[in-house]
Amino acid sequence: MPTFSKLLPAAVSAYGLQSVLAAVFVPQANEKFYDLGGAAGFISTTLVSLYYPHLKAKFWDRLPSAVIPPVTSFAPRQMVLNAAILAWSTRLGTFLFTRAMKAGGDSRFDEVKHQPAKFTSFWMAQATWIMVVGLPVYMVNTLSPANHPKLGPLDYFSVALFAGSWLFEIVADHQKSTWRRAKDNKQHDEKFITNGLWGISRHPNYVGEVGLWTGIWLLSSGSLRSPSFPRGAWLIAGLSPLLTWFLLTRVSGVPPLERAGDKKYGSAPEWQEYKRCVPFLVVPHCMAA
Repeated sequence: MPTFSKLLPAAVSAYGLQSVLAAVFVPQANEKFYDLGGAAGFISTTLVSLYYPHLKAKFWDRLPSAVIPPVTSFAPRQMVLNAAILAWSTRLGTFLFTRAMKAGGDSRFDEVKHQPAKFTSFWMAQATWIMVVGLPVYMVNTLSPANHPKLGPLDYFSVALFAGSWLFEIVADHQKSTWRRAKDNKQHDEKFITNGLWGISRHPNYVGEVGLWTGIWLLSSGSLRSPSFPRGAWLIAGLSPLLTWFLLTRVSGVPPLERAGDKKYGSAPEWQEYKRCVPFLVVPHCMAA
Protein backbone atom coordinates (compact mmCIF):
# COMPACT_ATOMS: atom_id res chain seq x y z
CA MET A 1 0.00 0.00 0.00
CA PRO A 2 1.50 3.39 -0.98
CA THR A 3 2.63 5.53 1.93
CA PHE A 4 -0.01 8.21 1.70
CA SER A 5 -2.91 5.81 1.22
CA LYS A 6 -1.98 4.39 4.62
CA LEU A 7 -2.95 7.75 6.08
CA LEU A 8 -6.57 7.33 5.00
CA PRO A 9 -7.72 5.81 8.34
CA ALA A 10 -6.17 8.77 10.17
CA ALA A 11 -7.96 11.21 7.86
CA VAL A 12 -11.27 9.41 8.37
CA SER A 13 -10.72 9.62 12.12
CA ALA A 14 -9.89 13.33 12.06
CA TYR A 15 -12.76 14.43 9.84
CA GLY A 16 -15.19 11.86 11.17
CA LEU A 17 -14.92 12.91 14.80
CA GLN A 18 -15.10 16.63 14.02
CA SER A 19 -18.15 16.00 11.83
CA VAL A 20 -19.89 14.21 14.70
CA LEU A 21 -18.99 17.00 17.12
CA ALA A 22 -20.22 19.62 14.66
CA ALA A 23 -23.49 17.73 14.28
CA VAL A 24 -23.94 17.89 18.05
CA PHE A 25 -22.72 21.37 18.93
CA VAL A 26 -23.50 23.52 15.87
CA PRO A 27 -27.30 23.27 16.39
CA GLN A 28 -26.72 24.24 20.04
CA ALA A 29 -24.47 27.18 19.08
CA ASN A 30 -22.15 25.73 21.71
CA GLU A 31 -18.46 26.56 21.32
CA LYS A 32 -17.31 25.51 24.78
CA PHE A 33 -16.29 22.05 23.58
CA TYR A 34 -14.43 23.21 20.47
CA ASP A 35 -10.90 23.03 21.88
CA LEU A 36 -11.64 19.85 23.80
CA GLY A 37 -12.90 18.37 20.54
CA GLY A 38 -9.63 19.33 18.90
CA ALA A 39 -7.65 17.57 21.61
CA ALA A 40 -9.85 14.50 21.31
CA GLY A 41 -9.25 14.58 17.57
CA PHE A 42 -5.48 14.50 18.01
CA ILE A 43 -5.72 11.65 20.51
CA SER A 44 -8.07 9.49 18.46
CA THR A 45 -6.28 10.13 15.16
CA THR A 46 -2.90 9.33 16.69
CA LEU A 47 -4.16 6.06 18.13
CA VAL A 48 -5.91 5.12 14.88
CA SER A 49 -2.75 5.78 12.87
CA LEU A 50 -0.79 3.55 15.25
CA TYR A 51 -3.22 0.68 15.81
CA TYR A 52 -5.49 0.57 12.75
CA PRO A 53 -3.60 -2.19 10.87
CA HIS A 54 -3.67 -4.40 13.95
CA LEU A 55 -7.33 -3.69 14.70
CA LYS A 56 -8.27 -4.40 11.10
CA ALA A 57 -6.35 -7.68 11.06
CA LYS A 58 -7.93 -8.85 14.30
CA PHE A 59 -11.53 -7.66 14.06
CA TRP A 60 -12.18 -7.21 10.32
CA ASP A 61 -9.94 -9.77 8.65
CA ARG A 62 -10.22 -12.07 11.70
CA LEU A 63 -6.73 -13.43 11.24
CA PRO A 64 -6.00 -16.09 13.87
CA SER A 65 -2.48 -14.76 14.40
CA ALA A 66 -3.55 -11.13 14.78
CA VAL A 67 -2.94 -9.51 18.16
CA ILE A 68 -3.10 -6.01 19.58
CA PRO A 69 0.57 -5.25 20.26
CA PRO A 70 1.70 -3.68 23.53
CA VAL A 71 3.09 -0.15 23.40
CA THR A 72 6.59 -1.46 24.08
CA SER A 73 6.56 -3.42 20.83
CA PHE A 74 6.81 -0.25 18.76
CA ALA A 75 10.05 1.47 17.79
CA PRO A 76 11.50 3.92 20.35
CA ARG A 77 10.92 6.78 17.91
CA GLN A 78 7.26 5.83 17.61
CA MET A 79 6.81 5.53 21.36
CA VAL A 80 8.35 8.95 22.01
CA LEU A 81 6.41 10.68 19.23
CA ASN A 82 3.08 9.18 20.21
CA ALA A 83 3.64 9.88 23.89
CA ALA A 84 4.53 13.48 23.02
CA ILE A 85 1.41 14.17 20.99
CA LEU A 86 -0.89 12.41 23.47
CA ALA A 87 0.58 14.28 26.44
CA TRP A 88 0.47 17.64 24.63
CA SER A 89 -3.12 17.24 23.43
CA THR A 90 -4.38 16.04 26.82
CA ARG A 91 -2.76 18.92 28.69
CA LEU A 92 -3.71 21.68 26.27
CA GLY A 93 -7.22 20.40 25.62
CA THR A 94 -7.96 20.17 29.33
CA PHE A 95 -6.49 23.61 29.97
CA LEU A 96 -8.45 25.32 27.20
CA PHE A 97 -11.69 23.52 28.04
CA THR A 98 -11.42 24.48 31.71
CA ARG A 99 -10.72 28.08 30.74
CA ALA A 100 -13.71 28.19 28.40
CA MET A 101 -16.02 26.76 31.05
CA LYS A 102 -14.84 29.26 33.66
CA ALA A 103 -15.27 32.14 31.21
CA GLY A 104 -18.69 30.92 30.14
CA GLY A 105 -17.62 30.51 26.53
CA ASP A 106 -15.03 31.48 23.94
CA SER A 107 -15.20 35.03 22.63
CA ARG A 108 -13.67 33.96 19.31
CA PHE A 109 -17.02 32.40 18.41
CA ASP A 110 -19.41 35.07 19.69
CA GLU A 111 -20.71 35.78 16.19
CA VAL A 112 -19.69 32.65 14.29
CA LYS A 113 -21.56 30.20 16.50
CA HIS A 114 -24.88 31.71 15.43
CA GLN A 115 -24.10 31.06 11.76
CA PRO A 116 -24.47 27.27 11.32
CA ALA A 117 -22.67 26.96 7.98
CA LYS A 118 -19.73 29.08 9.09
CA PHE A 119 -19.54 27.41 12.50
CA THR A 120 -19.50 24.00 10.79
CA SER A 121 -16.63 25.16 8.59
CA PHE A 122 -14.64 25.91 11.74
CA TRP A 123 -15.03 22.31 12.88
CA MET A 124 -13.89 21.09 9.47
CA ALA A 125 -10.96 23.49 9.57
CA GLN A 126 -10.07 21.99 12.93
CA ALA A 127 -10.06 18.53 11.34
CA THR A 128 -7.64 19.81 8.70
CA TRP A 129 -5.47 21.31 11.45
CA ILE A 130 -5.44 17.96 13.26
CA MET A 131 -4.46 16.13 10.10
CA VAL A 132 -1.73 18.49 8.90
CA VAL A 133 -0.12 19.34 12.23
CA GLY A 134 -0.09 15.73 13.40
CA LEU A 135 1.13 14.50 10.00
CA PRO A 136 4.73 13.71 11.07
CA VAL A 137 3.50 11.31 13.74
CA TYR A 138 0.82 9.72 11.58
CA MET A 139 3.37 9.11 8.82
CA VAL A 140 5.89 7.57 11.21
CA ASN A 141 3.16 5.28 12.55
CA THR A 142 2.64 3.76 9.09
CA LEU A 143 6.13 2.25 9.17
CA SER A 144 6.80 -1.16 10.68
CA PRO A 145 8.74 -0.89 13.98
CA ALA A 146 11.60 -2.97 12.58
CA ASN A 147 12.24 -0.46 9.78
CA HIS A 148 12.87 2.60 11.94
CA PRO A 149 16.47 3.84 12.18
CA LYS A 150 18.08 3.92 15.59
CA LEU A 151 17.93 7.16 17.52
CA GLY A 152 20.90 9.47 17.07
CA PRO A 153 22.17 12.88 18.23
CA LEU A 154 19.63 14.85 16.16
CA ASP A 155 16.83 12.77 17.65
CA TYR A 156 17.96 13.49 21.19
CA PHE A 157 18.17 17.18 20.33
CA SER A 158 14.64 16.97 18.91
CA VAL A 159 13.32 15.40 22.11
CA ALA A 160 15.02 18.12 24.15
CA LEU A 161 13.52 20.80 21.88
CA PHE A 162 10.06 19.33 22.31
CA ALA A 163 10.41 18.97 26.08
CA GLY A 164 11.86 22.45 26.55
CA SER A 165 9.24 24.07 24.33
CA TRP A 166 6.39 22.20 25.98
CA LEU A 167 7.64 23.27 29.41
CA PHE A 168 7.93 26.84 28.12
CA GLU A 169 4.29 26.72 27.02
CA ILE A 170 3.09 25.17 30.28
CA VAL A 171 4.94 27.73 32.41
CA ALA A 172 3.60 30.59 30.28
CA ASP A 173 0.02 29.35 30.65
CA HIS A 174 0.49 28.88 34.40
CA GLN A 175 1.93 32.36 34.84
CA LYS A 176 -0.93 33.93 32.89
CA SER A 177 -3.55 31.98 34.86
CA THR A 178 -1.91 32.92 38.17
CA TRP A 179 -1.74 36.57 37.13
CA ARG A 180 -5.39 36.60 36.06
CA ARG A 181 -6.52 34.89 39.26
CA ALA A 182 -4.61 37.43 41.36
CA LYS A 183 -6.20 40.27 39.39
CA ASP A 184 -9.66 38.82 39.93
CA ASN A 185 -8.90 38.67 43.66
CA LYS A 186 -7.87 42.35 43.64
CA GLN A 187 -4.27 41.50 44.53
CA HIS A 188 -2.94 43.82 41.82
CA ASP A 189 -4.26 46.35 39.34
CA GLU A 190 -1.94 45.66 36.41
CA LYS A 191 -3.62 46.12 33.04
CA PHE A 192 -1.71 43.30 31.37
CA ILE A 193 0.90 40.76 32.36
CA THR A 194 4.55 41.73 31.92
CA ASN A 195 6.39 39.46 34.35
CA GLY A 196 7.93 36.01 34.01
CA LEU A 197 8.10 34.69 30.47
CA TRP A 198 5.69 37.43 29.46
CA GLY A 199 8.52 39.87 30.10
CA ILE A 200 10.60 38.41 27.27
CA SER A 201 7.76 37.57 24.87
CA ARG A 202 4.27 38.94 24.38
CA HIS A 203 3.10 35.44 23.45
CA PRO A 204 5.43 32.91 25.10
CA ASN A 205 2.83 30.15 24.92
CA TYR A 206 2.86 30.43 21.14
CA VAL A 207 6.65 30.38 21.07
CA GLY A 208 6.49 27.11 22.96
CA GLU A 209 3.85 25.76 20.59
CA VAL A 210 5.92 26.39 17.48
CA GLY A 211 9.01 24.97 19.17
CA LEU A 212 7.41 21.73 20.30
CA TRP A 213 5.98 20.95 16.86
CA THR A 214 9.37 21.70 15.34
CA GLY A 215 10.85 19.16 17.74
CA ILE A 216 8.23 16.57 16.79
CA TRP A 217 8.91 17.12 13.09
CA LEU A 218 12.67 16.85 13.53
CA LEU A 219 12.30 13.62 15.49
CA SER A 220 10.03 12.15 12.82
CA SER A 221 12.41 13.12 10.03
CA GLY A 222 14.87 10.43 11.07
CA SER A 223 12.41 7.82 9.83
CA LEU A 224 10.83 9.88 7.07
CA ARG A 225 14.21 10.33 5.35
CA SER A 226 14.73 6.55 5.24
CA PRO A 227 14.28 4.55 1.99
CA SER A 228 10.94 3.29 3.33
CA PHE A 229 9.35 6.64 2.46
CA PRO A 230 9.20 8.55 -0.83
CA ARG A 231 11.88 11.16 -1.32
CA GLY A 232 10.80 14.44 0.21
CA ALA A 233 8.34 12.87 2.66
CA TRP A 234 10.09 14.58 5.55
CA LEU A 235 9.65 17.94 3.82
CA ILE A 236 5.93 17.32 3.41
CA ALA A 237 5.76 16.53 7.12
CA GLY A 238 7.42 19.92 7.68
CA LEU A 239 4.02 21.46 6.95
CA SER A 240 3.30 20.71 10.61
CA PRO A 241 5.49 23.38 12.25
CA LEU A 242 5.00 25.72 9.28
CA LEU A 243 1.22 25.64 9.59
CA THR A 244 1.50 26.06 13.35
CA TRP A 245 3.70 29.12 12.88
CA PHE A 246 1.44 30.56 10.17
CA LEU A 247 -1.79 30.13 12.12
CA LEU A 248 -0.39 31.53 15.34
CA THR A 249 1.46 34.50 13.87
CA ARG A 250 -0.77 35.39 10.92
CA VAL A 251 -4.30 34.11 11.55
CA SER A 252 -5.82 33.00 14.85
CA GLY A 253 -3.14 33.65 17.44
CA VAL A 254 -1.14 36.86 17.58
CA PRO A 255 -3.21 39.12 15.25
CA PRO A 256 -6.55 39.09 17.15
CA LEU A 257 -4.80 39.34 20.52
CA GLU A 258 -2.70 42.27 19.34
CA ARG A 259 -5.77 44.01 17.92
CA ALA A 260 -7.62 43.47 21.19
CA GLY A 261 -4.67 44.84 23.15
CA ASP A 262 -4.39 47.89 20.91
CA LYS A 263 -8.12 48.53 21.23
CA LYS A 264 -8.05 48.24 25.00
CA TYR A 265 -4.69 49.77 25.89
CA GLY A 266 -3.60 51.51 22.69
CA SER A 267 -3.24 54.97 24.20
CA ALA A 268 -1.53 53.78 27.38
CA PRO A 269 2.20 54.62 27.41
CA GLU A 270 3.01 51.41 29.29
CA TRP A 271 1.38 49.34 26.53
CA GLN A 272 3.34 51.11 23.82
CA GLU A 273 6.55 50.63 25.80
CA TYR A 274 5.75 46.95 26.33
CA LYS A 275 5.20 46.45 22.61
CA ARG A 276 8.35 48.38 21.79
CA CYS A 277 10.56 46.40 24.15
CA VAL A 278 8.99 42.94 24.12
CA PRO A 279 8.35 41.16 20.79
CA PHE A 280 6.07 38.19 20.33
CA LEU A 281 9.23 36.12 19.97
CA VAL A 282 11.83 35.88 22.73
CA VAL A 283 14.46 38.54 22.07
CA PRO A 284 13.67 41.81 23.91
CA HIS A 285 14.36 44.95 21.90
CA CYS A 286 15.31 47.00 24.92
CA MET A 287 15.61 46.89 28.67
CA ALA A 288 13.05 48.50 30.93
CA ALA A 289 14.32 51.53 32.76
